Amino acid sequence: MKHLILGNGPAGVVAAETLRKHAPGDAITLLGDEPGPPYSRMAIPYLLMGDIEVPGTWLRKDPSHYERLGIALMAGRAASVDTARREVRLETGETLAWDRLLVATGSRPNRPPIPGIDLPGVHPCWTLADAHAIAARARKGSRVVQMGAGFIGCIIMEALAARGVDLVVVEMGDRMVPRMMPPRASELMQAWCARQGVRVITGARVAEIRTSGAHLAVSLTDGQSFPADLVISATGVTPNTDFLEGSGVDCDQGVLVDERMESSVKGIYAAGDVSRAPEFDTDRKIAYAIQPTAVEQARIAALNMAGREAVSPGALAMNVLDTLGLVSASFGQWHGVPHAQGGAWVEERDVDRFRYLRLEFKGERLIGATSVGLTEHVGVIRGLIQGRVALGEWKQKLLADPSRLMEAYLARAQAAS
Repeated sequence: MKHLILGNGPAGVVAAETLRKHAPGDAITLLGDEPGPPYSRMAIPYLLMGDIEVPGTWLRKDPSHYERLGIALMAGRAASVDTARREVRLETGETLAWDRLLVATGSRPNRPPIPGIDLPGVHPCWTLADAHAIAARARKGSRVVQMGAGFIGCIIMEALAARGVDLVVVEMGDRMVPRMMPPRASELMQAWCARQGVRVITGARVAEIRTSGAHLAVSLTDGQSFPADLVISATGVTPNTDFLEGSGVDCDQGVLVDERMESSVKGIYAAGDVSRAPEFDTDRKIAYAIQPTAVEQARIAALNMAGREAVSPGALAMNVLDTLGLVSASFGQWHGVPHAQGGAWVEERDVDRFRYLRLEFKGERLIGATSVGLTEHVGVIRGLIQGRVALGEWKQKLLADPSRLMEAYLARAQAAS
């Protein structure tokens, strides 16, 4: 059996290792389109902070790891997939045969159509090459304008602040991390950033980037303008599915897969950022671009590729973010459900201490939560949601005092186990 894995990020690597464990005699090829050993993009901020060197980003530190497991590492980029012939054609024209195919090609940074986006000194922060280019310009006192204050943008912000730059962040949405938390939580985050010396401008876009002597000038749609030594684009990502056009694999903002992580074409699977998989506790298919989800999806896909039946319980939103020292988290259906569908919520906020907690209920169950400045509830929240714990009388107690989460967990989840 020939297994071909497109993409050598965390999903691809875990899938290859899982396949080797459960299909010891099969051929496994792991294809990546960047030079060097497979690495984690989530380690790039730590590289920028100076906490690690490049080898610290590698997913497996032993250089002989893949050879020892009989996993063939290969450099290249897929151009098309022929499902009838079971072949992948690379951009070089070379073809690779497969019996089982895993698409773990991840995503790529969006490139906003802004005049000046291609000027020297304007970069995404997505690859090791990007990190090196940013590090060369992001010195102490450098003026940096960052486009985007979503999840990725906030991670980059942390690294830039650690380098001592003068940072302005521009977010086109009405608030920071709009896909992770409700407005009042975002307000706290923005106030916290201001206290740490980072200016966040919401409701505006970068209209133009131009050269100004030896530097850059960034103009916004609200009329403001800022000088810059570096501009970073963190305006979201797009799944890498272009090469699947005409293959018969159903895609809709990602590869659509079932609970076995199999696509509409038998024998082709997908995992990680490129996939849209069933969501936990809903009937939607969704992409959660976080490494734990990618790794779990890859494990399930690989087990099925090896002939071992495995199904996913559904992807659960789990976002934990450290923004300049303020830890925030959101879980599950943090946005809640309408009252007509059994929805209810409670919110507690302490502006002076930068504390926030919001719980979302459906019937007697906790289905989502958001917290800022609080870490002690994270494990309990996840346990209550994933365990589908019926709260009974504890729902009303939590609506009256959401801080009693641990008591509710011990009374209901532990008692039921």
